Amino acid sequence: MLQVIGAILPLAVVVALSPLNVLPAVLLLFTRRPLTNALAFLVGFAVGVAVVLWLLTWLGGAIGVAAGTGHARWPGILKLALGAYLLYAAVQKFRGRPKPDEEGSLPAWMNGIGGYEPGRSLGAGTALGALNPKNVVMALASGAALAAGGLSVGQQVAAGAVYVFVAVLGVAAPIVVMLSLGERAHDVLESWNVWLRHNNATVMAVLFVTFGVVLIGQGIAGL
Repeated sequence: MLQVIGAILPLAVVVALSPLNVLPAVLLLFTRRPLTNALAFLVGFAVGVAVVLWLLTWLGGAIGVAAGTGHARWPGILKLALGAYLLYAAVQKFRGRPKPDEEGSLPAWMNGIGGYEPGRSLGAGTALGALNPKNVVMALASGAALAAGGLSVGQQVAAGAVYVFVAVLGVAAPIVVMLSLGERAHDVLESWNVWLRHNNATVMAVLFVTFGVVLIGQGIAGL
């Protein structure tokens, strides 16, 4: 099980460090009900990440990608393909980064986030955790590793829980800052907002290159 956890942890880190996953949590802490909204978003995000991971792990098990089966090479091939995709996406992200004098733009759905209530925050977190293409790519590779690892159902659940815990750390970080810093949290979170918006593309390009190479290496090892 430890070997499987070691394979999926880097992928969970990509989800945790993705600025577009963290930014909504930061912005929700400037709403009328900051902690309630942010905590609802965190719960929804964790549920979304967990559900997609479980579905893809189940699909891998249904196809039969474990060692000794006819599809045992599929996880390696999938990781090679996803690694190549991440390298391509890294180039596109880096080329599309804002210039030094430009402010990074937000997705259209975040523009009205200042008026969110807890129910809508919960739904937004669930949707982002489950449907963000970057999260899905990481869950796809992780689900293949879990399905191919020869683990029992209990071990898959435990390894998956580790993945989800690490994946949500980025979303949880602004909440921890607000709870621990009190009045100083506003300035810190505002600086995070500005930095993440401006550096989103560069951060994701670096992450994609790093973990694209990791996936390619894992894919080659799995063939």
